[in-house]
Amino acid sequence: MEVGSQAGRDAWQNMSDAFNSECPAREVLEHITSRWAMLILAALGETPRRFSQLHTTVGGISEKMLSQTLRTLVRDGLVVRTVEPTTPPRVSYELTPLGRGLTKSLEQFLSWIRQHTIDVVTAQRRHDQQHQ
Repeated sequence: MEVGSQAGRDAWQNMSDAFNSECPAREVLEHITSRWAMLILAALGETPRRFSQLHTTVGGISEKMLSQTLRTLVRDGLVVRTVEPTTPPRVSYELTPLGRGLTKSLEQFLSWIRQHTIDVVTAQRRHDQQHQ
């Protein structure tokens, strides 16, 4: 027989198995690993930013996609949206403590990409030449 905290922990263990297609962790994984979410989170890792600053920083993202992704990240508790009562209202976005924890891991991931992009592109070209 399981006791309180162990039973609760086991229940959450089953709810955070991203390999299970019915698991809520799958949705979290989709949200944070999307191309735009990763770039937005990395951009916010440095400092709070306004919408227009994020749009400039994250090259190639449409305003619609930026807005959608920010809404998702706010809903997920990774980003906080702050509206200053000015005319016009000044809106800024910054990481929550939960989001800052995630971006620590994300920084390592992006660092790996920066260090190994040449290796991956070289492998892609070699593969493409061998399979033409």
